[in-house]
Amino acid sequence: MDQDPTHPRMQEPVPTLRELAAVLFRRRRVFVCVFGLVLGAAVLYALFGAKYQANLKVLVRRGRADAPVSAGENAPLDLTRMAVTEEELNSEVELLRGDDILRGVVKETGAGGRDWLHFLRLSEGPAERTERAARHLGKKLRIEPLKKTNLIAVSYAADDPQAAERVLKSLANAYLAKHVVVHRPAGESRFFEQQMAESGRQLEESERRLLAFTQQHGAVAAGLERDLTLQKLSEVDASERRTRIELAETEQRVSALEDLVGALPERTTTQVRTADNPELLKVLKSNLLELELKRTQLLTKFEPNHRLVKEVDEQIGQTQSAIAAEEKSPVHDETTDKNAHFEWAQAELQRARVDLKGLQARASATSQQKHAYQATAMRLGEDAIAQDDLVSSEKAALDNYLLYVKKQEDARMNDAMDETGIVNVAIAEEPMAPALPVWSPAMVLAVGVVAALGTGAAAAFTVDYLDPAFRDPDDVIAYLNTPVLASLPRTQGRLLA
Repeated sequence: MDQDPTHPRMQEPVPTLRELAAVLFRRRRVFVCVFGLVLGAAVLYALFGAKYQANLKVLVRRGRADAPVSAGENAPLDLTRMAVTEEELNSEVELLRGDDILRGVVKETGAGGRDWLHFLRLSEGPAERTERAARHLGKKLRIEPLKKTNLIAVSYAADDPQAAERVLKSLANAYLAKHVVVHRPAGESRFFEQQMAESGRQLEESERRLLAFTQQHGAVAAGLERDLTLQKLSEVDASERRTRIELAETEQRVSALEDLVGALPERTTTQVRTADNPELLKVLKSNLLELELKRTQLLTKFEPNHRLVKEVDEQIGQTQSAIAAEEKSPVHDETTDKNAHFEWAQAELQRARVDLKGLQARASATSQQKHAYQATAMRLGEDAIAQDDLVSSEKAALDNYLLYVKKQEDARMNDAMDETGIVNVAIAEEPMAPALPVWSPAMVLAVGVVAALGTGAAAAFTVDYLDPAFRDPDDVIAYLNTPVLASLPRTQGRLLA
C-alpha cells in the first residue's frame, strides 16, 4: 500500500553529505564572509599580534634560618619544619601578586599600558593610571607554584621580547626586596644598638653604685664575710659553753678543796720512837757498880750494920731505884712533818682558785667577743643583702649588655646577608628575552584556517536554520500538510512552489 504523500513525516532523516554541501552552497555568501573575516584576523595576528613570553622561576628554600627576636641569649631555631609547605609557597605567590610590587614594576618599566577606553578617562591622575596599569599587569602575569616542587613559575607575554624580560626582572628585584622587608622588618639593628647603649649605661650605673657601697661599708664580699663571721660566732659560742662548763667544774672543785683543807691538819706525826736513856743508865749503873765496890770494900773493914755500910746500902738502893725508875719510864721521841695531803689540798685549792679567776676572765672575754661577733654578723647580714641586690643588678645589667651586643651583631650579620642577597628564596631561572613568539605564524595560520572553516560552516548552517523560506517540496508537505502539484526553478534567489 502506497504511503499518503500528504501524511506528515514523523522522523527527520539523517542529512547526507550532499545535503550538507547544498546548505553551504545555498549560504555561500555567509560562509565566505565569515571565513574571510576569521582568516583575515588570523593573518593579522600572525603578522602583527605575535606575543613573546618571558619566564621566571623562583625557588623557595630553607637555606637560612633567622633566630627570632627574643629575650634569650640563644633563641632556639625552629628546626622541626625544614620542608617548604604548601602554605608557604602560596604565601610567596600572593607576595608576588602584591599591589605594591606591581605598582613598582609599572613605575619602573611602564608595563600595563592603556586599554581601549583610555580616551574616556582623560581626567585620571598619575595614581589612578598607575593603579589601573598595575591591575592590568596583574591579569597578564601568570604566577603559579609547580606541583611537587618548591618552585614558583612566573610568565609574562608582551609584544616586545625585551619588554617582557624587563618586566620580569623588575618583578624579581621588587619581590626579593619585599621578601626581605616582610620576613625581617627593618630597624632591628638600630633597635638593638639603642638597647645596647641603654644597657651599657645601666651597667655603668650599677657598677658605680656597687663600688660606692663597697667603699662606704668597707665590705668587699659581705656575704663571704658574714659566713666567716657566723663560723667564728659558732666557734666562740662553743668555746663559751665549754668555758661555762669548766667554770662550774672549777667552782665545785674549789668548794670541795676548801672543805678538804679545813678538815686536814697542817702537820702530821711522821716518826715516834720510845727508848731508854743510855747515858743516864750508864752513869747510874756505873755509880751502882762503884757503890757496890765501895760496900764490898767497907764490908771488909766494917760490919753490915755499920753506919758507912748502911749509907752505902742506901745509896745503892737509891741508885737501883733510879735505874728501875729509868727503865720503867723510857725516853719518848716523836717527829712531826708537814701534812702532804694538806699541802696537796692547799696547792690544788690555790691552783683551782687561779684557774677559777682565769675561767671567769675568759668567760667574760668570750661573752664580749660573742656579742661583738653577733653585732658584726647582723651588720654584715644587712650589708650582704644590699650588696647581693647590687651585685644582682650589676649581673643583670651585664647579661643584658652582653645579650644586646650579641643580638646587635646577629642583626648586623643579617643585614649584611640581606644586602648580599642571602635569603630563603632564590631566582632559579633568570628571565630572558624570548627569541620566538608563543605561537609561530604557520601555526597561527593553520589554526586560523581551521577556525575560519568551522566558523563559516557554523554561520552558514545557522543562517540556513533560521531562514523561514521553503527550500524544496518536502518542506511544503512537511510544514503545510498540503500536496505539491508542481515546482518551478529558483528565480531571483527564491524557489516558487
